[in-house]
Amino acid sequence: MAEALSKAPAGETLEQAYARVAEEIAAIVAGETSETARFATAACVLAQNFAPRFFWTGFYVVDPLKPRELVVGPYQGTLGCLRIPFGKGVCGAAAASGETQLVPDVHAFPGHIACDSRSNSEIVVPVFRPDGSLAAVLDVDSESLAAFGPEDKDGLEAICKILLTA
Repeated sequence: MAEALSKAPAGETLEQAYARVAEEIAAIVAGETSETARFATAACVLAQNFAPRFFWTGFYVVDPLKPRELVVGPYQGTLGCLRIPFGKGVCGAAAASGETQLVPDVHAFPGHIACDSRSNSEIVVPVFRPDGSLAAVLDVDSESLAAFGPEDKDGLEAICKILLTA
């Protein structure tokens, strides 16, 4: 059964917002075995809670038939790139390194892949399964330059850490 999303209380800090959203995502996906359903839920909850700053919010999943390639998964936003090789662009860099990529100006990022020309900054967070294997990357784009900071990195990493374990 679909649930209504919680509303941000007045004066909520970014850290508090991420904690609230993480709890909400964990509660919704508890017991769900489908990674696709978990990713779709997270993309929806994040996009609805952080719009308009989050212009594009979604997942690129590791293709089981091409393990060094990402394929677009559940997302909220404009049309995404269909496939991204590991090591190419911001998503590919996160997949190859296993580390979050925080990019204040995507136009200055070597090898940036422009899926939508309106994107100006980006954060990409790896999502690992409980066995430590890379399942996907969470990609969030903004139309604003330098839209993401340490609070976003910490909040999104916390969500990605529990996403496949809640």
